[in-house]
Amino acid sequence: MSEQWWRNAAIYQVYPRSFADGNGDGIGDLAGVRAKLSYLAELGVDAIWFNPWYPSPMADGGYDVADYRDVDPVFGTLQDAEKLIVEAREYGIRTIVDVVPNHVSDRHPWFRAALAAAPGSPERELFHFREGRGENGELPPNNWESEFGGCPWTRIDDGWWYLHLFAAAQPDLNWDHPLVRREHEEILRFWFDRGAAGVRIDSAGLLAKDPGLPDLVEGASPHPYIDRDDLHEIYRSWRAIADSYEQPRVLIGEIWVPDTERFARYLRPDELHTAFNFDFLARPWDPAQLRASVDATLGAHAPVGAPATWVLCNHDVTRTVTRYGRTDTRFDFDTKAFGTPTDLALGLRRARAAALLTLALPGSLYLYQGEELGLPEVEDLPLDRLQDPMHFRSGGTDPGRDGCRVPLPWSGVEAPFGFAPDGSKEPWLPQPADWGRLTVAAQSADPDSMLELYRAALRLRRAERSLAAPDMAWLPTAPEVLAFSRGTEGFACVANLGTEPVDLPAHDTVLLTSGPLTDGQLPPDTAAWLRLP
Repeated sequence: MSEQWWRNAAIYQVYPRSFADGNGDGIGDLAGVRAKLSYLAELGVDAIWFNPWYPSPMADGGYDVADYRDVDPVFGTLQDAEKLIVEAREYGIRTIVDVVPNHVSDRHPWFRAALAAAPGSPERELFHFREGRGENGELPPNNWESEFGGCPWTRIDDGWWYLHLFAAAQPDLNWDHPLVRREHEEILRFWFDRGAAGVRIDSAGLLAKDPGLPDLVEGASPHPYIDRDDLHEIYRSWRAIADSYEQPRVLIGEIWVPDTERFARYLRPDELHTAFNFDFLARPWDPAQLRASVDATLGAHAPVGAPATWVLCNHDVTRTVTRYGRTDTRFDFDTKAFGTPTDLALGLRRARAAALLTLALPGSLYLYQGEELGLPEVEDLPLDRLQDPMHFRSGGTDPGRDGCRVPLPWSGVEAPFGFAPDGSKEPWLPQPADWGRLTVAAQSADPDSMLELYRAALRLRRAERSLAAPDMAWLPTAPEVLAFSRGTEGFACVANLGTEPVDLPAHDTVLLTSGPLTDGQLPPDTAAWLRLP
């Protein structure tokens, strides 16, 4: 692929704890990933994005980083990461690492030094320490709310408070401090020098804070800590570093900004290369809404010349099969979940159709591990096995995100389904007993499986020159159908989101379908790739 490989890439998200366990301790690791590189190559992905693999107390699944220049022993060693990057590249697969710039772990040396230092000390200037309000400073410094719910301030022994937009174990950094900026520039160089092809930037829209840390006033603009203009200077400096390499590195932002014009600002030619498009993921299985999302997404990206990104699921949201099988598919941004109850057969049909729909759209695709197997959300995990802080901070009312993080099934008819070597410890989260039918081995032997559908679609996606083109055009259809063409060679995608079979447009060849046709018609909740006359 060209230097701009990322514009049309299929990127596979690996949640290291749950992908494959190489040493038998019940937790996925880098040795497990290295052993499965041939699987990822056969699947047909262009890059792997790894959730954080750094040393961490794991208060939030590794997003509480204690050392950005090493690998947590539970995953392996720094040398293992370096070998993985090289070996993956030999398969034609690039590596994208996760950086977490908004906050660090409370075990990070900087924060430990800040706790040991006096109020007003240089060590504390790297964070947001404030005196409390109230007669004796017993009230938090402002009225902000944590992304995990509750108060984002914790009081320490000397009476001062520190800010953490996430868990208390994740103190926010002060991005007005030059040392914070310089440190993260060096972290980028550290991983780029080791061959990482790019970085995914966690919570990229939250770094900059109003220096006064004022109360949040509903509807006020600018927001005191979301999408502040100061961020763009930070990402311009990062882009200069990325572009300084002989093979330029890629910057990918996790940005939840509903204003499409402000979202696009992050994708100007001297800032980020791409950013996650959460709008499409959040839409229900509805043709008008999905079409509106596609139009809005492409419309936002076009003025800055950036490629769109498409994703159906990640480590923070309910899995696609479960989501699309729910009678009320509206997304709840507070719980990152969807309505109930669930019809998994319906959800699987829709997830298969959605796979072809998203793979045919212009831009890059993110595929969360296990989506290619059609894994459902695990909704009955034992309470004593849950680890996600979102569950605990909600007092148990939020199910948390562990249900989409259950370890993958690779082979066999009983747990751990090949996730770990024989005789290993039980996986860190239990797998459902009926997952034997969903293993890689079982689906590889079934030409009609979800895995074989993804393999076939990704092969075609690489082979079809039309799917590398940046353009698309909607085709005239009934309201319940989404149909569009790509390129100039007659490629078209048609998806029936209605309740009755529909005729396909005139075509020369059916290239691929998400399910069988019925007397030549496209059934409900089914998609097809066609070669038009």
